[in-house]
Amino acid sequence: MTIGNSRKITRKIMVGKVPIGGGEPISVQSMTTTKTADVDGTLEQIYALFASGADIVRCTCNEEAAAEGLANIVPRSPVPIIADIHFHHEMAYLALEAGVNGLRLNPGNLRKPHEIKSIAKEAKDRNVPIRIGVNAGSLHPDLYKKYNGPTPEALIESAKMELEYFSEVDFFDVKISVKASNVPLMIDAYRLASETFDYPLHLGVTEAGPPPSGLIKGTAGIGALLAEGIGDTIRYSLTADPVEEAKAGRQLLEALGLRERRGVDLIACPSCGRAEVDVISVAKQVQEALEKKNLPIQVAVMGCVVNGPGEARAADLGIAAGRHRGHLFIRGEIVRVVAESEMVEALIYEAEKLVEEGIEARLAKKDKFAEKEAEADRLALFSEKGQDVNSVATKIESIRTKFSNKGESS
Repeated sequence: MTIGNSRKITRKIMVGKVPIGGGEPISVQSMTTTKTADVDGTLEQIYALFASGADIVRCTCNEEAAAEGLANIVPRSPVPIIADIHFHHEMAYLALEAGVNGLRLNPGNLRKPHEIKSIAKEAKDRNVPIRIGVNAGSLHPDLYKKYNGPTPEALIESAKMELEYFSEVDFFDVKISVKASNVPLMIDAYRLASETFDYPLHLGVTEAGPPPSGLIKGTAGIGALLAEGIGDTIRYSLTADPVEEAKAGRQLLEALGLRERRGVDLIACPSCGRAEVDVISVAKQVQEALEKKNLPIQVAVMGCVVNGPGEARAADLGIAAGRHRGHLFIRGEIVRVVAESEMVEALIYEAEKLVEEGIEARLAKKDKFAEKEAEADRLALFSEKGQDVNSVATKIESIRTKFSNKGESS
């Protein structure tokens, strides 16, 4: 069973034109780091996030100038805009007036029931959804004391309390997050949330930190839950350019087969003693070049011709290095042999042609002598380094002898 088929089906809500829950594609979110009052600067970042894979973008609304900025930003944004409301409930009304597509409220910061219900009623009148954004680091003091810390049960109770306020004004256009910076706590909290609620869940490891550790923590938490079928929308919380959050979110969904690939997926061997070129350098050059072209294909960079084409035969396109030459292959079939100095350039050219013409058309144009040349390189490499570099026959004989001797001694 694939991950997509095992997803828990939750209620469906709409954030602008983006559906969340109900089995719809999992969406990627990020948050701007600009001052929202800086309309041009914020829009520039929103467009960069959109280009990098973000489906929804959140902006802070912490002052009147920010709300005025949102009024200018929302109609010019390529994606739905969610307003992040911190401690002042008045900002929620201003954000709604500005035309935002969603609100995020933290139950640990906005605690007065009448204010929460009033915001929900206003959001209901405008058909604007709200995310109940529970955070282990800002849990209500009473819950923290009751559960002796930010436990999964404490986070879920916080969300339940907020839902009760919403239900009193018949507001159910909701999604929920129960974030924590501790990955095991985050995973346990979301598992419990999935068992408890049928509302869509927004996944994230909060305050994950800078890459690479932040990426690892975010992927560990979000990826584990997605693999279990839990989650409807995601955000990496990185101490970095938010574009990195959008890229990571999109790449994770593509890697899990939960979103159609829209950019390059580069696979490469980890390099070894058989490698005939600097695999790390070649892979980096190819990655940078193809990312700029945003080609939706899987490309392989392999360090040797012995196992490369076979190990990466599922890739749309790849190159394997051998004896100062590169074997260019499509779906494991050698189509051309090029000089080492031309490997990167040839791979990029073929990637563009592959997207433009299709796999069958490019295979039809392969060099008829390519496989013969490639085989010559493989045989030469075997001759140079030995076909049996591990002395397999000798080792097997030794194993059999020792096993036989052990049997006789027993």
